[in-house]
Amino acid sequence: MAKIIAISNQKGGVAKTTTTQAIAAVLSGRGYKVLAVDFDPQGNLSDSVNATSDNTVYEVLKQAITANEAVQALQCFDVISANILLASADQTLAQTGKEYRLKEALEPVNTLYDYIIIDTPPSLGLLTINAFTAADEIIIPTTAGKFAVKGISELFNTVKNVKKYCNPHLKIRGILFTKFDPRTNNSKDMKMLVEKLSEALETPLFNTYIRNRVAVDEAQARSRDILTFSGCEDIAADYNKFIDEYLEREYDKKPLKY
Repeated sequence: MAKIIAISNQKGGVAKTTTTQAIAAVLSGRGYKVLAVDFDPQGNLSDSVNATSDNTVYEVLKQAITANEAVQALQCFDVISANILLASADQTLAQTGKEYRLKEALEPVNTLYDYIIIDTPPSLGLLTINAFTAADEIIIPTTAGKFAVKGISELFNTVKNVKKYCNPHLKIRGILFTKFDPRTNNSKDMKMLVEKLSEALETPLFNTYIRNRVAVDEAQARSRDILTFSGCEDIAADYNKFIDEYLEREYDKKPLKY
């Protein structure tokens, strides 16, 4: 069975899509079978990996096609794409059991992968609740900004409700700093704030952080792999280091350092 990881923060611009793409690519490069699910109506992950907009996750949720039929095999990892039609999911999905649609849809492909990585939208609506209901754990990317950090507390409340009503086994694996510059006072201040927040919420903070590089945007605009694109070498090293940390830690047995 695949481990299903939701990448989530209700604040936009915190590198959720970049983190989803990078984690999928690094894990795939290490020999794991990986499926990335674009669950954001903006479809940024789909665009960044040059996936087509045919047979999207929206059709899967409507049960018009199966997840197997929606999977696109890319050079590095597989993907189920999304487009703007996904934004209408709140209105088009049946009320009964609507929080479980993604979980049920992924069951036929669960045994085909080691990891399924879900890129969630910048909101805490039905789509994100579906992702949390389907997931085993959540990774929270955050920048060193006031509003991004505020979003963590609000996300935590949603996680509590999902655990209570939909998925009691859901865990927050940790908070990951992205677009981080340890030289600036703001980053230092926000890091201290997040450390206190992680302790209060009993949520680990990853030791690894991801640096900020303009080349990431350039790579995604060209639908190029950010791990091999010129100018992204630092980012590739950061995400490889993060996966080292992620794989070395057992959440239940060896908690991350706050």
